[in-house]
Amino acid sequence: MSVARKIRTLATTGWRRQAMVAEACGAMLAARVTLAIHPFSRVSKSLGDFTRPDDPRATDHAAPTDEADAATARAVRWAIRASAPFLPFRTVCLQQAMAARVMLKRRGIASVMHFGAPAEGERPIDAHAWLDAAGIKVTGYPLPDGMQEIACFVGPPAPSAE
Repeated sequence: MSVARKIRTLATTGWRRQAMVAEACGAMLAARVTLAIHPFSRVSKSLGDFTRPDDPRATDHAAPTDEADAATARAVRWAIRASAPFLPFRTVCLQQAMAARVMLKRRGIASVMHFGAPAEGERPIDAHAWLDAAGIKVTGYPLPDGMQEIACFVGPPAPSAE
């Protein structure tokens, strides 16, 4: 789809989707700047508890919840995917996952940020980040061939809306 057509499409969507695209752009820019000025060891402290992939909290945070949360996770996925190619900088999987995590957290939806690397024999420098929430594959999918999860970040449960 051409850039002009995408802009026309965005112009005809409702204001809520336009606002979500703007939020996604801002969140990806913030993630890029954060990663540029801070070492990952410092950034990681804001991402939650670093755990093994088999930690029960990872399953709980990524598990399907209600349809409203799943719909919100799909909307965040759409906004990240729709806006990432049009930013004036390249957004990588980690920036997209961080942005989606912030957007979901603002809405009280728990998520799990996964980290993986290729299996033995692959290029060991390649790594990948992906995000799950409310039973939805939000960012980083499909996973690259040979990718094996090493660890993940889980945060505290999302605050209830009560």
